Amino acid sequence: MFWHTGESESGHVAFAFTDRIGGESDGPWESLNLGTSNGDDAGLVQRNIELVRGAMRVNRLVRMTQVHGADVAWTADVGDGDVPVADALLTDQIGVGVLVRVADCAPIVLAAAHEPLAGVVHCGREGLVRGVVPTAVEALRDRGASAIEAWIGPRACGRCYELPEAMADGVAKVVPEARSTTSWGTPAIDVGAGVVAQLLAEGVHVNDLGAEECTIERDEWFSYRRQGQDSGRFGAIAVIR
Repeated sequence: MFWHTGESESGHVAFAFTDRIGGESDGPWESLNLGTSNGDDAGLVQRNIELVRGAMRVNRLVRMTQVHGADVAWTADVGDGDVPVADALLTDQIGVGVLVRVADCAPIVLAAAHEPLAGVVHCGREGLVRGVVPTAVEALRDRGASAIEAWIGPRACGRCYELPEAMADGVAKVVPEARSTTSWGTPAIDVGAGVVAQLLAEGVHVNDLGAEECTIERDEWFSYRRQGQDSGRFGAIAVIR
C-alpha cells in the first residue's frame, strides 16, 4: 500500500506515498487505484481511499479535483464530503489528511519545519508553467511557516516525457531546469527536475524520493502515458499529528 512513509523533522507531520498494491480494484486498475475519472468502479475506488485513510489513521481525508492549474485550497474551507477544484491542498487542522493523485505528474508533500502546517501538490507540465509549487509554498508562508521541507514522489522521467519541440520550449522558457531529451533523442521535459528547481528557488529543503523512479518505464506505478484512459492513480497523503 505504501511505497514510502515518513514524517517531518519536528514530527508534526506524517506522510506517505502509495503504490498499486493492497486495494480492491481489478483489471487495468489493479489494485490500489485512487482515481475516479478513468472507468474504474466508483465504489471500489472509494473503498481503496478508505483503506488508505485507515492505514494513515486520519479522522478525515480530503481530496481535490485536479485541473493542472495553480489554485490552492485549505481543508478548513472544505465541507465534509466536498471536493475542491485545486492542484494544491493545504491544512492546518490536526488529524485531517490531504490527498493528491497522479499518474505521471509529480506528487509533492510539503510540511512546515516547526509549525503544524502541511500540504500536497499536483504538478505536471502545465503546473510547472503556472507555478503551482511556488504558489503553495507562498500560501504556507502566509500562514506562518518559517521553514518548509518537501518530498517529491515518482513521476515520468525526463528520458521518457516526450513533447513537441514548441511545447517543451515553452516549459523551458519558464523553468529552464526542466528541459530534457528523451533516450531516443527527441525533445522532452523533466518534471521532477523542474519541481526541484522551483522548490530550491523558494528556499525549501528538498527530498527527491522519486528521482530514480519512472512511471512510464515501470508498471509498479499507474501511468497515463503508458496505459491511456485505463490508467489508475496513485498518490501522496499528509496529515498533522
